[in-house]
Amino acid sequence: MGFGLSLDIPQFSYTEGMDKKFDLNRLNVKAFAREGLSLQGQQRLTHFARLAEMAVKVTEASVKDGAEPAQVTWSIEGELVPVSGGDPQTWLHLQANIDLPMQCQRCLGAAKLGVSAHASFRFVADEATAAAEDDESEEDLLVLTPELNIFELIEDELIMSAPLVPMHETCPTEVPMSAVDEAFEEALEARPNPFAALAQLKKKPT
Repeated sequence: MGFGLSLDIPQFSYTEGMDKKFDLNRLNVKAFAREGLSLQGQQRLTHFARLAEMAVKVTEASVKDGAEPAQVTWSIEGELVPVSGGDPQTWLHLQANIDLPMQCQRCLGAAKLGVSAHASFRFVADEATAAAEDDESEEDLLVLTPELNIFELIEDELIMSAPLVPMHETCPTEVPMSAVDEAFEEALEARPNPFAALAQLKKKPT
């Protein structure tokens, strides 16, 4: 990707538990939810390799013009939900958004498209439980592991939320509705019409 070099330092805001240190590449979700913590921050698009592959390259001219690099803004919140007669459920609520520079499939120009993801995850003990409860659950189910990569989860959700056919609402340039090859049209007109020749044959006396 042609995004230019810069320090890519995550920016986090700890809305609760200010003395806590978190590695979002290896987050202990159960502990995070047990303490009812929430985090928010920003991360450059270059941090998300798969998402960045969907974006058009930022030109050198754009960088010189002072165009800001695309950034993902995100927030997560952990929650333990009491369950009558059982252990509390571990939940994680996630929001993320980005103005993603993509190629418009109508005019083929660059288009900054807002991509937003909102998801709530309930964590279960194992894959068998997730498979058994998946059909009846409105929320997404994930298997609880000692460590979860939050950045990968954010990236997955944004990729799934991105438009399959990106387009401007209104293209900035006129879009030709059809392509005409003038040389082909001229050759077609100059070619003898076999039906005209057949009509002449029919007019000749027998």
